Amino acid sequence: MPVKTLSNHPDKEEILRRLGEISPESQRHWGRMSAHQMVCHLSDSFRGVMGEKALSRAPGPVPRRIMKWGALYLPLRWPHGIKTRPEMDAQQEGTPPTDFAADMRELLRLLNRFTRQPQDFTWRPHPIFDHLSEWEWARWGYLHMDHHLRQFGA
Repeated sequence: MPVKTLSNHPDKEEILRRLGEISPESQRHWGRMSAHQMVCHLSDSFRGVMGEKALSRAPGPVPRRIMKWGALYLPLRWPHGIKTRPEMDAQQEGTPPTDFAADMRELLRLLNRFTRQPQDFTWRPHPIFDHLSEWEWARWGYLHMDHHLRQFGA
């Protein structure tokens, strides 16, 4: 089975199609975010790694390179219930939801900026995985969006 990334056009199109299935009424299958908060969380995550928003470093008992390898290279779905950084959490310091359509347009803008080549930003270290290669960023972007889209049945 091929590895999916946001740098692969069909994989990005799949994510965009699934994102189009999300509405403010979409019900979560796990976690505590609403679908609208999830849209804002994804936007904040892209902002953080592209340098538009400050990110705090996550503490962890497992070395970062092992966490990165497991999360990005093993063919496993990400587990439920991992806490996000406070600045990415709409119920804490993250961007609060306002208008769903506007927040969705902003997420699409950020996704397109994240995948545009050549890029017009410098990668910031990921809060858990630290420094990533171009391929690893594209893989992380796909997996992060896939995780939250599955959270809402898309």
